[in-house]
Amino acid sequence: MIVRDFNKLKDTDRSVSDARWNSVRMLLADDGMGFSFHITTLEAGSEHTFHYKHHFESVYCMSGKGSITDLATGETHEIKPGVMYALNLHDKHTLRAEEELVMACCFNPPVTGKEVHREDGSYAPVEELTD
Repeated sequence: MIVRDFNKLKDTDRSVSDARWNSVRMLLADDGMGFSFHITTLEAGSEHTFHYKHHFESVYCMSGKGSITDLATGETHEIKPGVMYALNLHDKHTLRAEEELVMACCFNPPVTGKEVHREDGSYAPVEELTD
């Protein structure tokens, strides 16, 4: 059984920050679960464009208010507590935080903790991080 406390992890190397967001990686690839689990906080007023070409992601909004736009279709959806979205087609998207957003996120394949967003908003494929 794995038991971790967010409050103890937020001040460790499992806490990753970049461009007005912070992600506390509660589970990573080396935990052997087949997915990673993160609590991600996006600053109020921030906008982020991501394109996870090599990962699937599911996100559940725990608090805050914002929106997500599917850049392939132009369709925009409201994000608020209780809303989940899943990037099942590696969807390129823009996420906007009107208020601070706190999100619970799962990635498959799991992230290793070494990823940084590339210029195109993606993470490198797992093979590139382990070679």
